Amino acid sequence: MQDLTPDRASLDPIEIASRDEIAALQLDRLKRMLRHAYDNVPLYRQRFEGAGMHPDDVASLADLAKLPFTTKADLRDTYPFGMFAVPRERIARIHASSGTTGKPTVVGYTAGDLAVFGDMVARSLRASGVRPGDMVHNAYGYGLFTGGLGAHAGIEKLGATVVPVSGGMTPRQVMLIEDFRPDAITVTPSYMLNILEEFRRQGLDPRATSLKVGIFGAEPWTNAMRAEVESAFDMHAVDIYGLSEIMGPGVANECVETKDGLHVWEDHFYPEIVDPETGAVLPDGEMGELVFTTLTKEAIPLIRYRTRDLTRLMPGTARSMRRMEKITGRSDDMIILRGVNVFPTQVEEQLLATPGLAPHFQIVLTREGPLDAMRVTVEALPDAAGAGARAAAGADLARRIKDVVGVTAAVDVAEPGGAPRSEGKARRVVDERPKEG
Repeated sequence: MQDLTPDRASLDPIEIASRDEIAALQLDRLKRMLRHAYDNVPLYRQRFEGAGMHPDDVASLADLAKLPFTTKADLRDTYPFGMFAVPRERIARIHASSGTTGKPTVVGYTAGDLAVFGDMVARSLRASGVRPGDMVHNAYGYGLFTGGLGAHAGIEKLGATVVPVSGGMTPRQVMLIEDFRPDAITVTPSYMLNILEEFRRQGLDPRATSLKVGIFGAEPWTNAMRAEVESAFDMHAVDIYGLSEIMGPGVANECVETKDGLHVWEDHFYPEIVDPETGAVLPDGEMGELVFTTLTKEAIPLIRYRTRDLTRLMPGTARSMRRMEKITGRSDDMIILRGVNVFPTQVEEQLLATPGLAPHFQIVLTREGPLDAMRVTVEALPDAAGAGARAAAGADLARRIKDVVGVTAAVDVAEPGGAPRSEGKARRVVDERPKEG
């Protein structure tokens, strides 16, 4: 793999500023943002008054912890535009979640917000090793999902060439990678596995592509998957983090020269880690739920937004800004099976360590009598597709899950191509258990 370390002179000065300089900027922006939210969002005015607080009472970054949290339910309860802090006529773009569990969460962007969005994605791409003039194959979905358009704007802002492929039509993805010879790809990690599978189906060597780096986000993925993709393509695999409520992709990003956690772009997003149960702020280094406060967002300023993502904060390395550990689970994705907490990424790690199995899987939860049960559907690699080999691999994976994760799982090993696929975010868990009440 090529050395893609960026020239320090190309970095934004704030990326390598002192911690004191970063904190001073954060406090100044925080005070202005809190006043903006208080003056223009009825929900926040009520929350401040309910807490006996006024924006002017916030004199330090630590004072932020005195304010209540914002949750996804707040955005749904104020659907569609109740959280907007500017007149609707000033909104330049609207994105929204899929709304599969009810009303979608709606987010708006002013022209200024979109400029920051493009800047932060460009910064993230540069940290990933992309340079002006490079070509980027953008396989994130376009539409209400923030990934496609967010990455697109950042690629252009960096001065790179964007190929707006979007998701789906996997053979066409491979053809364009082969013909256009892009330097980088932006895509969900699960869909990158589909692209890898298509390379192999066509008899093409993925290590012979022009790709130097893949920027993967929108879903948790493990370092084991990083190793799988880097080995298969002979390219760097870098993690990008974001969520539509805060901005979209580009809230934090790994630096290609270290790959030791994602540097949070703290000049625009103030991170906290809290105890998921009590909400108490935890010190850097402790695992908990990630909470963000936007520092510059005009359309929808969010105060202490609970992401449900589980991670910890660490000191900066390649940049002065703090790092967050790779997200490997969400508090609302956690499976509690017979008293044991299980995350899909734990199953993924054991799958990638099991010989003879492809990296595609889905977990199905059922109830057998009074007890919950877990079944994992995976598939065999082409050279291990015989019935005997599949049975042995399934037994091996079941043993690994029991030994390492601590739960008993039935494992179904399908023939090659038999596990569920996605063309965007993977649906890793299907819960077929009866609903309570």
